[in-house]
Amino acid sequence: MSGDKIQKLKDMLRSSKYVVFFGGAGVSTESNIPDFRSEDGIYKTLTKYGRSPEELLSHTFFMSHPEEFFDYYRNNLIFAQARPNRAHMALAELEKRSTLKSVVTQNIDGLHQMAGSREVQELHGSVYRNYCMKCQEKYGLEYVANYPETVPKCNKCGGIVRPDVVLYEEGLDMRIVSRAVSHIQKADMLIVGGTSLAVYPAAGLIDYYSGDKLVLINKSSTPYDRRADLVINESIGKVLGEAVSD
Repeated sequence: MSGDKIQKLKDMLRSSKYVVFFGGAGVSTESNIPDFRSEDGIYKTLTKYGRSPEELLSHTFFMSHPEEFFDYYRNNLIFAQARPNRAHMALAELEKRSTLKSVVTQNIDGLHQMAGSREVQELHGSVYRNYCMKCQEKYGLEYVANYPETVPKCNKCGGIVRPDVVLYEEGLDMRIVSRAVSHIQKADMLIVGGTSLAVYPAAGLIDYYSGDKLVLINKSSTPYDRRADLVINESIGKVLGEAVSD
């Protein structure tokens, strides 16, 4: 890894007062949570279920085939044993130093909070939050993960308990989007990591950044590389880990 780029990243962080991090699935793959959008993930899904992840995780499929939905969801989106990696820990440390003001994430695994981050905007929700579709009673991850039947039911009214995650065909929570946009607009430095910036509307949030310290950390190139002030094609855990070390 280029020492010059790490040094530049450190210098940028030192000279910034309002840093925002925007991250995707690549942040969590280093915690052994697979990216189901990868070729391998999609191939495995097609082989076992005969459908794409996008179809299995759509609102339509959830409503019409709840048993198959929960079978796929439990086996492919819940990773209760996963723990924060160097990237999560580094971001929590930057928040502790009052340099980082917010994490905006497309992930639903709760690892940023587990690492100690407090200001986290979860664009796609969280597996740790679940609610009854009938009476709105709230449930934790264990209830859904360990429910004795395939489709978890509310112990108060018998309604289906669904994860508070944004499925395909569903809109994002505009209150969370609004908070994310507000932080990005105020940022004097925006770090984007672990995302190919291919999923909209989330990827479009970068357009709200108007500063001159846009950093992209991703193993492969993205459509925004030309606009970035610094591009690092390396492991995000290693990069951020080294950036916060003295």
